[in-house]
Amino acid sequence: MSDIISGLDARMVLDSRGNPTVEVDCYVGGVLFGRSIVPSGASTGAHEAIELRDGNMNRWLGRGVEDAIDNVLEPIQEALIGMPVDDQKAIDEIMIELDGTPNKANLGANAMLGVSMACLHAGAALHELPLWRYIGGVAGGQMPVPMLNILNGGAHAASNVDVQEFMVMPHGFDTFPEALRAGVECYHALKQELKTDGLLGGVGDEGGFAPNLPTNETGLKYMVRAIEGAGYSTDEIGIALDVASTEFFSEDRYHIDGKDLTGEELSDIYATWVDEYPLLSIEDGFGEDDWRSWSHCMRDIGDKVQLVGDDLFVTQAERLAMGIESKAANAILVKVNQVGTITETLETMELANSHGFNSVVSHRSGETEDTTIADLAVGTRAGQIKTGAPARSDRVAKYNQLLRISSEVSEYRSPF
Repeated sequence: MSDIISGLDARMVLDSRGNPTVEVDCYVGGVLFGRSIVPSGASTGAHEAIELRDGNMNRWLGRGVEDAIDNVLEPIQEALIGMPVDDQKAIDEIMIELDGTPNKANLGANAMLGVSMACLHAGAALHELPLWRYIGGVAGGQMPVPMLNILNGGAHAASNVDVQEFMVMPHGFDTFPEALRAGVECYHALKQELKTDGLLGGVGDEGGFAPNLPTNETGLKYMVRAIEGAGYSTDEIGIALDVASTEFFSEDRYHIDGKDLTGEELSDIYATWVDEYPLLSIEDGFGEDDWRSWSHCMRDIGDKVQLVGDDLFVTQAERLAMGIESKAANAILVKVNQVGTITETLETMELANSHGFNSVVSHRSGETEDTTIADLAVGTRAGQIKTGAPARSDRVAKYNQLLRISSEVSEYRSPF
């Protein structure tokens, strides 16, 4: 059987917000072997790799991806035809060199990632391996603890809540299916609690409920009510936050709950929340370049809670190295489209692991039925995954893939 890339195809498909995105097919010996769809973020970090959009306001409100598709069909395809499809590192390095920019601005991270993931799937198919096994090799797999975003705010919802994601973390269970069931039951319990209080309305981009609340801390209270309402203790199920504070940071102040706070004042609030609620993880508690506040918070509560850099690190090894040096966090969020290739993603995860950082594999708010990140989380033994509420097919697709994988992979360990 040939192992040579014989061609690439690409097309525009829609993501979960109704925006165009890129789908790529990889052909080996003239046969379709791999397909991928690229996700898209809403609260994007300034240091992320560039997502190439057409900018033509007469089509798709300027969000078209024809230029990215053309880059797949022409320069990228021309460079990769004849390459072994299972040489992932060489494939990605060729695209990086072809692009020639530090942030994928030439070819577009969406074009490059689509090809990188499609080739990854094709390599797994060529070797007749499940994707998680192809990624993980002899190290095998480990099921991740799920973070289920059941209450949405910030840029993901039309509400007055500043904190972008309130997630349940069912960490005190023996298997992934048991943990997922507990998280799903919390989702339904939260729905009932909000309905009881007359606050049940729509849902946010990631499927979580999106009520208006008097304060951000009220969201934490509802999370505890949901956990206990589902019949669990806060020893079994904790809370994780994605504050996405870059979205409300300006002029060296954090504008939250109607107040203007310094980084140290906001850190003090987090310390109080950690003491009063079963808070296990805080993502993007500070701005993407506010290194001083990150380091202050690490010194203050880093031994009590997971502090996750998302916009801070944008899945890039250079940014992560800065965070390691300055002791700015103890975990990294992993989003493949922030860096643009599978190889760079894996290199960043390896750097994190070698310095004792936890890795949290993550979806984006603009998602699709593509389930690559589920296999990535298992194959890399990341230990944690966040992929939205257990609602909307774009989110549930990942949970369903993890359930399938769990029939082959029994290892499940909590990092907490």
